[in-house]
Amino acid sequence: MNNLFEDKHIYSVTDLTKDIRELLTDSFPNVWVKGEVSTLRLPQSGHMYFTLKDKNAQLKCVFFRNANMKLKFKIEEGMECILLGRISVYDQSGQYQLYVESVEPVGKGAMLQAFEQLKKKLEAEGLFDKSRKREIPFLPKKIGVVTSSSGAAIRDILNIIGRRFANVHIIIRPCLVQGKTAALDIAQGIKDLNDYKEVDVIIVGRGGGSLEDLWAFNEEPVARAVYNSKIPVISAVGHEIDFTICDFAADLRAPTPSAAAELVVREKEQIVNTLDAMQARITESITQKIRLGKMRFERLAESYAMRRPQVIVERYQQDLDNLQMLLSSHFDHVLKEKQGLLKQISARLVNLNPLAILSRGYSITYLTPERKVVKNTQGLKKGDIIETKLHKGVIISQIKETKE
Repeated sequence: MNNLFEDKHIYSVTDLTKDIRELLTDSFPNVWVKGEVSTLRLPQSGHMYFTLKDKNAQLKCVFFRNANMKLKFKIEEGMECILLGRISVYDQSGQYQLYVESVEPVGKGAMLQAFEQLKKKLEAEGLFDKSRKREIPFLPKKIGVVTSSSGAAIRDILNIIGRRFANVHIIIRPCLVQGKTAALDIAQGIKDLNDYKEVDVIIVGRGGGSLEDLWAFNEEPVARAVYNSKIPVISAVGHEIDFTICDFAADLRAPTPSAAAELVVREKEQIVNTLDAMQARITESITQKIRLGKMRFERLAESYAMRRPQVIVERYQQDLDNLQMLLSSHFDHVLKEKQGLLKQISARLVNLNPLAILSRGYSITYLTPERKVVKNTQGLKKGDIIETKLHKGVIISQIKETKE
């Protein structure tokens, strides 16, 4: 039996797998593959495991953390992508797979995909709600600017504000506007001006550039810093056609930094003209009221009452005397009527008074101590004390005998 394999090269599973791995790696060191992402797994390690498939086949893929950290968008289930990577074998399962180095969405660039994903996420959280956006102050005393201290944006802002209203104070918080750390620096600049607390409005922005140049304003830290700002924020990034996540989160979007300066500061001449016009209208209104008041006063001064005031007073005094006499006469009449009525009622009350009956020889007897009126002999017994009330005086006696 052993002689049968003496001239054969026998592989171990490990050796064969190793040779296949080296063969695949050498044959496919850099390969582009297009397909749909399926069975995506995202463990805590930060690595990504998924299957790339089309209608006829599947390919296992691994996207390690150190490579996927560069992604600007989020890989999602069902997303069609083009992957760059190398083909190799995972020894433990003996399965070949693609070790991914970069991913590009099909139909959209990675940055545009990331933009739309973040916009959708923040919109769902309410960061773009119009109901929370604040009014920009009519004429701010201090304006905060978060931008590059050497860029064209700050020069445009300073020139326009200085020309329109030179009295306004500008607080510049220099920051990076491009690069890996730019987003965090912009967000910190917004926070710093909020901590400073002496700024009425904040302009955040930079001059024009490519999507990559403006990307710092599309990152989540900037959007959240704008949303959390206690001070109204104007976003002024790039040119009029450029839209960023910062624009959607801000209280007001300006198409350019120059436009932001024009929006935040009114022209001094325009304000002065408006104030002059208002002053003229107020002066005219007051003059008209004085003119009307003078005319009414002149008419009143020429009236009969003002020319012969004593006659008017004497006439009213006579009217008052007549009213007093009429009132006195009416009062006497009413008083006599009421006195007569009172006498009639008093006479009736006297007749109805039980004490009046006593004056005609009658009396009232009470059983003591209850002072119960005695109407017959029932309930009386020998020895009871009774009290008899006469017209004048009272008799107290003791019963010796009762008769029916």
